[in-house]
Amino acid sequence: MREEANEEENVARSGLSASEQMRQAREAAGMSLEDVASRTRVTLRHLAALEAGDYHALPGTTYCAGFSRAYARAVGIDENELVSKVRAEIAEMGVGQDGPYEIEEPVDPSSVPPRYLAIAAAVIALLFAGGYAIWRTQSITPPTDDQLAIEQRTETRIADPRATPSATAASKAPANPTGPVVLTAVNEVWLRIYEPDGKRLFEGTLAKDKSITVPAEAQEPMILTGRPDALAVTVGGQAIPPLGTAERTISDVPVSADALLARRVQPADTGPGASIQGDDSASPPTG
Repeated sequence: MREEANEEENVARSGLSASEQMRQAREAAGMSLEDVASRTRVTLRHLAALEAGDYHALPGTTYCAGFSRAYARAVGIDENELVSKVRAEIAEMGVGQDGPYEIEEPVDPSSVPPRYLAIAAAVIALLFAGGYAIWRTQSITPPTDDQLAIEQRTETRIADPRATPSATAASKAPANPTGPVVLTAVNEVWLRIYEPDGKRLFEGTLAKDKSITVPAEAQEPMILTGRPDALAVTVGGQAIPPLGTAERTISDVPVSADALLARRVQPADTGPGASIQGDDSASPPTG
């Protein structure tokens, strides 16, 4: 009986526009537009434009499709049918099409900030790294007698021509920091942290100055975001070069401690696992 009722509801909705389907499904679920916004993390103004069929007020076909998919999941209707209908209506209206790099990934739909904000974000990241370096310098305690004795023996072995090259190199090699991987939002930014098998460790919008810690037990964690420049990254408190620039969306970029520490000797945009999705600074949503 329940399946028959669902089929009747689908037939009844088939003749409606996408916006009417969304509104009726929301009302049938007893939800307000604010409830949908809370579940989908899509801003209220974009949901209102979507429910009104005002596609001109939305960023583009990709965003409309991504918002529609999130909306359908929130109210419990077929997401693929709704997305197809939205795309068809957009094509009929002649709304501007997106570029060739079209994917559906839910991203906070805020517009790209002016260039001066990107510059300010880079300056803040540098100040953060410089401040940490100063703090580290000032926090160093005087060496103990035992430590001085060890250093003296080490210097003697290095000066000794019989010392092996491997031993000399090992004595000079800096130790990698240990500790958690922490991502801090310099500006509000949407991101997803996930494992290669698709398991999502975090997905959502990170408010300015808020941080998340990548779980230590995560298996080869990676990141997807349209604003890599809006994230300050540290490993064990040590600042890591930016994951990317404001003009590039990144995905499948490893954020384990080992991978991030390797970035210290690589350019920020060519680190292991870097993947550029296009020239847009924000990627649209999927599910």
